[in-house]
Amino acid sequence: MAGIKLKSEDDLKLMRPAGWVAGKVLDEIAAFIKPGVTTRQIDNFAAERIKSYDGKSAFLGYRKFPCHTCLSVNDEVVHGIASERELKFGDIVSVDVGVVHKGFIGDTARTVAVGGCGVAAQRLLDVTEQSLYLGIAQARPGNRVLDISLAVQRYVESNGFSVVREFVGHGVGRSMHEEPQVPNFDEGKKSSPKLKSGMTIAIEPMVNIGRADVKILKDGWTVVTQDGSLSAHFEHTVLVTDGEPEILTWAKMPSALKPA
Repeated sequence: MAGIKLKSEDDLKLMRPAGWVAGKVLDEIAAFIKPGVTTRQIDNFAAERIKSYDGKSAFLGYRKFPCHTCLSVNDEVVHGIASERELKFGDIVSVDVGVVHKGFIGDTARTVAVGGCGVAAQRLLDVTEQSLYLGIAQARPGNRVLDISLAVQRYVESNGFSVVREFVGHGVGRSMHEEPQVPNFDEGKKSSPKLKSGMTIAIEPMVNIGRADVKILKDGWTVVTQDGSLSAHFEHTVLVTDGEPEILTWAKMPSALKPA
């Protein structure tokens, strides 16, 4: 467990509200998205909503990232940069939100259809989201990270889609990226970290309709599918407990735990 930071109850009293803010802002962004809106307008809206909850973006300035959120459209996988691009009916946009609130981070993502989408795109969204929850179900003490990875990979591939290899989930807490890494596929390693109560991890399947191969554009950030196929991304920050996994980035949190 070297390098893995288990969270205390005092830590969780702060981290749960951070997760709630991230989930709430993501819900609000999803409702804001419609045909004709630019990704710049979405990012500005997100910045306003994060600030309204006394939070700040975990992404802005991280390794010089220039935006408050990651907004990735159609064949863009992750790390899309906001611009004057107008969204069209039928587009899909992956919205990744990271919020710092009272020293802890909530990290969550969802792919949203802009007004509606085609059957193939909707199936991609459904399969990717379901793979996330199948992975979360394995986040139990005594299991290993590999159990999460296999649950995601097997479901995605059984539905004819591919899992991105170059980017993975991760531990999260006071830092954006903590140990352990949480791949969405079997890396073929001889050992995998064992899950323990108090671990907080971001599980985030990135799934392509076509091949798994990706490339980074000249902006140094935006990741796209090499074959131009659609991609989807869903993510939750999850706490490993002694019982059921706890999703920290649900927007529906008991009022007593919401940030003041």
